Amino acid sequence: MITTTPTICILGCGTMGKAILTGILNDVNEAIKNNYSIPNTASFKPRKFIACVSGDESAQKVINLFGELVTVVAGQNVKGVEEADVVLLCTKPQIAKTILTEDGMAEALENKLIISILAGVSLSQLKEWVPTSTKVIRAMPNTPCMIQEGMTVISCPANTNVDDKTFTMWVFSTLGRVRVLDEKHLDAVTGLSGSGPAFACVVLESLADGGVMMGLPREVALELAAQALQGAARMVLKTGKHPAEIKDNVTTPAGCTIAGLLTMEDGKIRSTLARTVQEATTVASTLGKVQANK
Repeated sequence: MITTTPTICILGCGTMGKAILTGILNDVNEAIKNNYSIPNTASFKPRKFIACVSGDESAQKVINLFGELVTVVAGQNVKGVEEADVVLLCTKPQIAKTILTEDGMAEALENKLIISILAGVSLSQLKEWVPTSTKVIRAMPNTPCMIQEGMTVISCPANTNVDDKTFTMWVFSTLGRVRVLDEKHLDAVTGLSGSGPAFACVVLESLADGGVMMGLPREVALELAAQALQGAARMVLKTGKHPAEIKDNVTTPAGCTIAGLLTMEDGKIRSTLARTVQEATTVASTLGKVQANK
C-alpha cells in the first residue's frame, strides 16, 4: 500500500512522461500552493516529483517546462528510483529490461509500485525484471493525454490492492478518460486507442483536402474538418448514441451526405480502417517479444 503523499519518479521523462507530469501538476497545483488545504483535491497528494532522463539536453527541457516543481536526475536512474514511492515507467519498450535490471535497481524497487506505459511489454515480463516485492500495473495512454483529452486503459494483477489501483486511476484521470480492462485486451487497446489518433489525423487531413479541392482555404478546411470529427466524437461519448444513429440523423433522402457516404463505401473505408486497427494490434503484440528473447 502506497503512502497518501508519495514521491513519484518518472523513469524516462520524454513526451508522454512530461504529459503525465503536466496532468498531475495541473490537478494538484492549487493544493500544493495551499499546503493541500483546498477541498475536492485527490486523496493522493504527491509531495515530490522526480524526472529521470538520459542526458543534460533532456534534463534542460524538463527544467524549462516545470522549473522547481520537478527534481531532474540525468543519467542516474537508480538514484531517482531510490527516492520514490511510485515509479512511472515511460521508457521505450526496447530498453526497459536493460534499465530495470541495471546494477542497484532491484534494491531501489523493493516494496514499490511501478506503473508501466510500455506497449507490448506484459505484466509477466515486468515481474521477471523486478523484485517479487515490487507491485506492477500496466497502463496504455495515448497522445491526446498531452492536452488532457486522452484515453488510458489500465490493467492490474488480481492481487492488486485498492489503494494502488485507485492511485493509478487518479494519475491518468488527470489526463482524460480512464477504463480498466484485463491485460489480454491491451494489444487491441494499443492498436485502437494508442495508434488511433494517427489514423484519425489521416481521416482529418483527407477531409480537409476535399475542402481545399472544392475551394476552401487550407486553414479553414482544417478547422472545419477537425471540429466535425471532434463534434461527432463528443456526441457519441456524451449521448451514448451509436455512431450509426448519429450518421442517419444527418443523412436525408437524396441529399449530399448520402452521396458522400456511398463514395466512402466505394473505397471500402470501413474494412480498410478495421484492418488498420487489426494490423496495428498484431504489431503491438510483438513489441515486448524482442526483449523476451534477449
